[in-house]
Amino acid sequence: MWKSMQPGRPGLGVSAAIAALLAAGCGGGSGDAGDSQAQAGRIQPEKTLEIRTVSNRADLVTDGDALVEIVLPERAALPSLKVAVNGRDVSDAFAQRADGRVTGLVTGLSVGSNVLTAQAGGGRRAQLTLTNATRGGPVYSGTQVVPFFCATPVPQPTGGTGENATPATNASGLQGQPDAQCNIATEYKLYYRSTASANCTFGLPDPSPSVPPTATAPAASVPPPSNACFKPYDPAGPQPLDMATTTTDDDRTVPYIVRVERGTMNRGIYDIAVLFDPARPWSATAPQAQWNGKVYYNFGASTGQPRRQVRPATAWTSLSAQIGRGWLVVMNSMTDSARNSNRVLMSETVMMMKERIGDGYGPIRYTMGAGCSGGSINSNMNASINPGLLDGITTTCTYPDSETTTLEVGDCVLLVDAYQKPQMASLWGTLTQAQVNAKKAAINGHPDQSACHAWYNAFGSNGRAGVYQPRLVADNVTGAIVQRPTPTNNCEMPNSAVYDPARPAATAHLPRCNAWSWAEPIWGKVPGSPAAQDTRDNVGVQYGLKALQDGAISGEEFVTLNEIVGGIDRDSTPRAQRTTADMAALETAYRAGIVASGRQLAKTAIIDMRGWDDSNINVPPGQTPGTNAIPIHHQWFSFAVRDRIAAEAGDANNQALWRFARTGLTPPGTMALDAFLTMDQWLTALKADTSDTPLHQKVRQARPASSRDFCLLPGDASQSVKVTDQAVCDADPFLKPSLSPRQVAGGPRREDVLKCQLKPVNDADYAGRLDAGQLARLRAVFSTGVCDWSQPGMGQQVAVSPLNFSAGPGGVPFGPAPASVPR
Repeated sequence: MWKSMQPGRPGLGVSAAIAALLAAGCGGGSGDAGDSQAQAGRIQPEKTLEIRTVSNRADLVTDGDALVEIVLPERAALPSLKVAVNGRDVSDAFAQRADGRVTGLVTGLSVGSNVLTAQAGGGRRAQLTLTNATRGGPVYSGTQVVPFFCATPVPQPTGGTGENATPATNASGLQGQPDAQCNIATEYKLYYRSTASANCTFGLPDPSPSVPPTATAPAASVPPPSNACFKPYDPAGPQPLDMATTTTDDDRTVPYIVRVERGTMNRGIYDIAVLFDPARPWSATAPQAQWNGKVYYNFGASTGQPRRQVRPATAWTSLSAQIGRGWLVVMNSMTDSARNSNRVLMSETVMMMKERIGDGYGPIRYTMGAGCSGGSINSNMNASINPGLLDGITTTCTYPDSETTTLEVGDCVLLVDAYQKPQMASLWGTLTQAQVNAKKAAINGHPDQSACHAWYNAFGSNGRAGVYQPRLVADNVTGAIVQRPTPTNNCEMPNSAVYDPARPAATAHLPRCNAWSWAEPIWGKVPGSPAAQDTRDNVGVQYGLKALQDGAISGEEFVTLNEIVGGIDRDSTPRAQRTTADMAALETAYRAGIVASGRQLAKTAIIDMRGWDDSNINVPPGQTPGTNAIPIHHQWFSFAVRDRIAAEAGDANNQALWRFARTGLTPPGTMALDAFLTMDQWLTALKADTSDTPLHQKVRQARPASSRDFCLLPGDASQSVKVTDQAVCDADPFLKPSLSPRQVAGGPRREDVLKCQLKPVNDADYAGRLDAGQLARLRAVFSTGVCDWSQPGMGQQVAVSPLNFSAGPGGVPFGPAPASVPR
């Protein structure tokens, strides 16, 4: 099954390419071969001089520096080594390190091509071209979208008027002023962990002003917590009496002092936090010993596409469990889903941050990603868009990706609107509200109507391209909708400075504010239009089909619903016609891994902690109705991930699924810590396997027994009894996955079909529940056909990610990573 999914030979992922380079010519395992050759009377070729980049591919270097390894010929003496970049001697940067390797940090690289040469013993020479991009990006995600408004040391108020109006700026948490690319000078601060852990607060010890100034008031500052768990540390002052110690995972007990590096990368603001000894130096070639070489990458939640630079959503202080064990933790606002919904740009930022760590702190053993909701999207999409950036992920509130999650959002918006139309009100006029809601639940595929209401309110307007007035479900029982009077937009810009669908011609040149326009360098524009191509589509979708077949709704309700449900245009404005996707965007979504690819996900170790968030009316034992304010993280999404991996890789044994319900979305007890420690064990075993076994097989072989699937039944008040019989888990109504509107319409649970292929209406599909008149009306609705779910989606194809978008939308596969050549 796995081999049948392989395309020709796409470009290697960044980490995979580095691994291939490091594996080549290392001299390991040559003894037997050498003996055989000697016995056969053949002379083994002498090892040549070789140059390797350590932290990234040589053609994807950023920020003007690169950690480089020189592999010397066997008889070459280190003192004879001469290294130069663009003719400039950098030999002094290189030395033999504690691990026996000859490495050095090459700095001062120019933007573009840089020729690195090395010469040693007997005149042997090698050359490698390094291609360097600025820290402001981009590298391979295409042209950066403008306008984009930089953060400032103190937030500034809105300025200008009309089309030239600018939004208020966010506080950067940095002292320097941004340049034109939003680069701000990097800063370092020291903090220590207080022993007053029982009552301390994990808030940031350096919060930024949160409210921009006005004409009459200065920026409103937020003071540090009075009982902060982490406090500023002055290495020149006396040792704090309340300074804690910590023991790392390799049994080093050290003072709990943390250095926080804050800077900018790819127009995002980042924090890097790690245990630090102020009395000792730290370099990439000589890291401090309390860092275990492991990286924990935290991704922020939600989703959005505002055009304002901001600090990361996650406070590094909240990751003390990782920091205290010796991990380096990192986050960047461009990898926070609420701030950036261009997933290729997000993955590029992860690559750039990992290179920053490699070049500034030392080689990385492995990287674990983590996040909830939008953070789970970014975790999974890294594994799909650029496999190898993350070696393992631990997620909660899991979604597979943003494009296919949009299917349920869009369907719920259309259905909630349709339920309020007079045609449905007329059909349901004699029913009780409970009967009406039961029909809605059957069509939606959810336990009740509240989940679609939640999608409508939380993200129903997220696709709006310009100025709009929010519409919200005001009554969770009836589904009544109200419209707010104040217009807004999703760019977080003044309304006068963005596109307005009410004035399409006059404002066509102004920024558009939906996810597809934000990622326009990936999707491209609609020919002859300033709008971006996108993937939204509901042509041929028969809403409520399963509900009809099961007798939950009548034939008249089914036909009427599909007559009136309609679709949206590119601005997300409702219309009578169905929504139609752009074929080029569909093909890009699959080829680039933007639709999370099971084949790519299979290469990553996954622990998915799936809680209950399917309803805020029907709740498990121990919860109060209304606890889940926006129930949108549905059980079935975790199974969609599993189904995709199994379909494309033969099995989903790289995904551990830990289910619970009693505590909502928050893992109970020590589950989150257990997942972190189990994933650490899993990745340690994975990296210990240096065989040539394919990565997806290594991941499965390294999986620890402690990661096996289980559930905690909601009736278990202690939440401590792990049930491993999946049939028992599935029998519980709060652990069993429900459906989505597309699945009720006949679609697969893996929900990876963005636009279906069509087939003619077949009378046999409706269980005899439609009369001749209703069938005729249905054929009129679906004049081009209904979804044929037995076929792949339109444009659906095997992912060949990662793709390079430097040359424009659509992307092309990367070639092999550059290697040094003899001179």
